[in-house]
Amino acid sequence: QVQLVESGGGLVQAGGSLRLSCAVSGRTFSIDSMGWFRQAPGKEREFVAAISWRDDITRYTNSVKGRFTISRDNTKNTLYLQMNSLKPEDTAVYYCAARDGPRLQVMAGSYGYWGQGTQVTVSS
Repeated sequence: QVQLVESGGGLVQAGGSLRLSCAVSGRTFSIDSMGWFRQAPGKEREFVAAISWRDDITRYTNSVKGRFTISRDNTKNTLYLQMNSLKPEDTAVYYCAARDGPRLQVMAGSYGYWGQGTQVTVSS
C-alpha cells in the first residue's frame, strides 16, 4: 500500500502563492508517476499536473501552465505543487495521487492511491 498526506493549503488573495506538499510513505518503490487533481464544489475532480517519479517529465492542464510547477524530492519522498499568480477559480480541494504506470495520465481513474485533500481558497 501507498499512503499520501497533503499539506500546505490555505486562504490566499488573488495573485498570491502557495506551495502544496504531499508526503509519500509505504510501498514507494511501486510508484511510477504522481499527479495533482482538484475538485471545486459542485464540479468533477479535474487534472492539474503530473510528474514521472523517476525523471523530469511533467504534464499540466492548460489553465495552470506558466503559473503552477509540479516537482518531487525522491530523497524526502515528497511531491510538491508550487502555485503562483493564483486566481479565484483555482479555489478547490487539491488532492495528490499516485499510480504504478509510467504514463502521465489525466484521468483520475488511472490513479490507485489518493490523499485526503487540502483546501485552497483564493479570495478576489
